[in-house]
Amino acid sequence: MKKVLLLAVPLLLALLAGLYQGAYACIGHWLYANATDLEASIYGFSEERVNIGDMELALYRNHNPGKPAIVMLHGFSADKDVWPRFAKHFVDDYQVIIPDLAGHGDTGFKPGWDYGMPAQAARVMALLDALDIGQAHIIGNSMGGFLTAVIALDYPQRTLSATMVDPAGTRFPQPSDMFRMLEQGINPFLIHNQAEFQRFYPMTMAQPPFLPNVVLAAVGNKYIARRDELQTIFAGFHSSPALDERLPELSVPAMLWWGDQDRLLHVSAVEVWQAGVPQLQTHIFAGIGHMPMVEIPARSARIYREFLQGL
Repeated sequence: MKKVLLLAVPLLLALLAGLYQGAYACIGHWLYANATDLEASIYGFSEERVNIGDMELALYRNHNPGKPAIVMLHGFSADKDVWPRFAKHFVDDYQVIIPDLAGHGDTGFKPGWDYGMPAQAARVMALLDALDIGQAHIIGNSMGGFLTAVIALDYPQRTLSATMVDPAGTRFPQPSDMFRMLEQGINPFLIHNQAEFQRFYPMTMAQPPFLPNVVLAAVGNKYIARRDELQTIFAGFHSSPALDERLPELSVPAMLWWGDQDRLLHVSAVEVWQAGVPQLQTHIFAGIGHMPMVEIPARSARIYREFLQGL
């Protein structure tokens, strides 16, 4: 009997530990899925799905008919939830549209979709058509910054202004931490376990907003679950033609932001953009990483508002 009890105790402890981990994961995923939507609704955004023909795009939108439109585009592996704390500063004076791009967020992923920048740009235009919006200011981060520039270049008549935030899409005179990893055959976005996520997450921001550990663990689990999808999307958008040769064609009012502590895309690309677009307004944020609109939402929103009001 004593031997049976000795065997039963570790089994019971293992079962309890498993139940605890399962409950911990469930709480984290619930918070991750719902807290950001609740916060966005407090700021005046509704969740919607809009049919653009070949898919339905999920998005946040405030209803402000007759006001100028702003479209906010997230980066690779992110989603619309990176924007609301920045976007709340514009809900009174603008129509704000924040889509989950194809392959991301609530829009979802399909292996057959084209994840290149020209296809994603055409989808943003189809979204504006579906919402009966002729022209819009476009602002995008990282992959979304690359996409913002492609929209401004391919659809200048529909682009009131273009703001690129730590954008991909050009050469980088100096390699970032991410590019050094890619040269070694390691893509930091393709996460296999929580330890890898804990190394990756600090690369995304120098001053991240507070998130409980239970939520961070849920985010890490989502990266792990989506690894194959992210690999497909990464290959799609990295196959898009680079912007370097086209930058002189950028004719719409344009602004460039970069965090000088960006570990994913090195700030040295600023000189490439400035050489290609002499009229570009540029802001380099000291002590900030890859996502200024998340790290310093109020401060960056003031700069963006001043830019829009000066047009």
